[in-house]
Amino acid sequence: MSGEAGFDAKELPPATRGRGPLEGLRVLDLATMMAAPWSATYLADYGADVVKAELPGTGDPVRHWGTQHKGTSFAWKGLARNKKLITLALNRPEGQELCRRLVQGFDVVVENFRPGVMERWGLGPEQLHEINPRLIILRTSGYGQTGPLAERPGFGTLAEAFSGLSHLTGPEDRPPSLAGYPLADGVAALTGAMAVLAAVYWRDVGGGTGQVIDNSITEATYRLIDHTMLDYEKLGVIRTRSGNRIGDLAPRNTYLTGDGYWVSVSGGTQAIVERMFTAMDRTDLLTDPRFRDNANRIANVDALDEVISAWMAEHELDYVLTRFDEAGVAAAAVQDISQIAAHPHLRARELLLCVDDPELGPTSTTHVHPRLSRTPGGISTLGGPLGRDNDQFYLHELGLPPEEYRTLREAGAI
Repeated sequence: MSGEAGFDAKELPPATRGRGPLEGLRVLDLATMMAAPWSATYLADYGADVVKAELPGTGDPVRHWGTQHKGTSFAWKGLARNKKLITLALNRPEGQELCRRLVQGFDVVVENFRPGVMERWGLGPEQLHEINPRLIILRTSGYGQTGPLAERPGFGTLAEAFSGLSHLTGPEDRPPSLAGYPLADGVAALTGAMAVLAAVYWRDVGGGTGQVIDNSITEATYRLIDHTMLDYEKLGVIRTRSGNRIGDLAPRNTYLTGDGYWVSVSGGTQAIVERMFTAMDRTDLLTDPRFRDNANRIANVDALDEVISAWMAEHELDYVLTRFDEAGVAAAAVQDISQIAAHPHLRARELLLCVDDPELGPTSTTHVHPRLSRTPGGISTLGGPLGRDNDQFYLHELGLPPEEYRTLREAGAI
């Protein structure tokens, strides 16, 4: 691992904050770790007013994750972007009472405590809906709010395993694999944000009320592979690991070029495969009974991969990509993070923007995605110090008297 900077973020376009479609939506983010706070980040990117509450003194555990530079976590910078950062001790009676006062002015509460914890604190849905019937409560947990495992601690890593995803991931002759990144958390973050928007639409357009969203990280992850249940239900087949291959189509793999680069290929349609055979100057394969259609290619996938691998090994990456691009073949180079940072397509798309961060200086952050043409939202701040916005929020937005504010701080409630 190099100790030198990979690139200068000042080369990137500056991040801006345009009008967002969720302006006026107020979100109280009481969650920790990844999946649930990530849902709130998506809402903040589109203009929602998200207030992130953390435990005084220690803050969110993500602050202490991964690479630390100048006393701050890189993971925290993106996860907490666009949020107001306050402290609030929900495990203290004073903090619980303050939270009940806060929810009067919010549209959405995001939490991910183990099922039953919020109820023990007097902050369960029934109590909160008595205070604010229009409140939408996003509850994210490993296994859901009900069922025998509901109260078990659950993380994305466990969800990958329990959902069946890990059973399908990795080489067939090796143990089940876990993603080297928070895959399940990311999926659950998206489903959580989507569900919030659905609930807001029903409440504000459909004449509905507030409601509770039960977002199970396990079930969100299982949705990625739910079609494999039909293999078992209808045919008694239990899919297992097949490396880079997939049981639905062939070819689907990565192949090594002659100059040492990997290329990913997906034969998603018959036409793509036929164009690939032609680009490889192997028109003979078009009439080879082993490869004439998807079913036969799946049945003879070892032979198919051998043919493609042999051709790849004879050519350099640029040649392969040029030939495939000209022929309309679905292929892409396997890129590392340095290649992503420099790729002209991703630069043209402005995948990365620059924020002048008070702690790190000019720093890259990912553009808002997906892009909206008229209400794009944007990025104004990255994650910052613990309690950065306490004074502004409690004294000016909430209007706490200074004496009460001091009392709550002395009591450890904020």
